[in-house]
Amino acid sequence: MKTTTTLLGDYEFEAINENGNKVQIDMRAPEEKKAQSPTELLLSALAGCASVDLVQMLKKRKRTVNGLSVEAEGDRRDDHPRGFTHIRLHFVLDSPDAKQEEFEKLGHLAATKYCSVAGSLSAEMSHTFTINR
Repeated sequence: MKTTTTLLGDYEFEAINENGNKVQIDMRAPEEKKAQSPTELLLSALAGCASVDLVQMLKKRKRTVNGLSVEAEGDRRDDHPRGFTHIRLHFVLDSPDAKQEEFEKLGHLAATKYCSVAGSLSAEMSHTFTINR
């Protein structure tokens, strides 16, 4: 796996993978942002990684998945490097037939055992789960 990140402007970068897929990276002040920062992208990657596995596990169990969103929130160290110390993921599933206990079990597995992004982080993580019917 390989990506190449290129400077576009003082606070702008573009990352391209081997297939040519692009991601914009923006280090501007919050009021001027047009894309996510690297740490925001890390939270998004974590949520996306866990989501893919969770949806597949639910579907294997013949559960209806009408929608899934993950709110990812992280606390960072004050000192450099300002890595995450704690990350909270809140999974919100739209499903008429998923069971809360099953959803939580599969969500924890997806976010800890199967997600390679989570396996690459040293931050403490917690998960919460809501099913909308």
